[in-house]
Amino acid sequence: MLGNLGKMAPSTIQKIRATMTGRDTQDDSLITEISDATSLSWSTRIKGFIICFCIGVFFSILGMIMLWKDIKLFAVFYSLGNVTALASTCFLMGPVKQLRNMFKEKRLIATIMMLVCLILTLCAALWWNNKGLALVFCILQYLAMTWYCLSYIPFARDAVKKCATSCMA
Repeated sequence: MLGNLGKMAPSTIQKIRATMTGRDTQDDSLITEISDATSLSWSTRIKGFIICFCIGVFFSILGMIMLWKDIKLFAVFYSLGNVTALASTCFLMGPVKQLRNMFKEKRLIATIMMLVCLILTLCAALWWNNKGLALVFCILQYLAMTWYCLSYIPFARDAVKKCATSCMA
């Protein structure tokens, strides 16, 4: 019996030790299993990011083309493009860390504005059938997304503020 102990996987040995000592590691092992199952290599993460980002850009361009044909399709594709491009960063840092970063204090207002404008764009186009309002919300969605993205570049927001201030003066 003791001879076979060396052939066991380390996780099995840890489970046996936890059972013998009375410590419950079920929660930790579940989180570890999920993390191990979803962990990707760095090259796979980069490929996933690029593919997802390109799909997002494609949807946004398709939405811009639809602007001249059907406002509903424009709003759907443009919003879907933004969501897909935003989701592409989940490949780089993981979904939980991405959500934590989105709702940090310095990005909170931009994130909320972006999500609210995205929802209002879809509401205006699909349910309210108001083309003008859908276009206004798309512009606001674009501005909020830009401000959100600038928050990841050090001092970029300050530079934009200074530039806007100097243009207004």
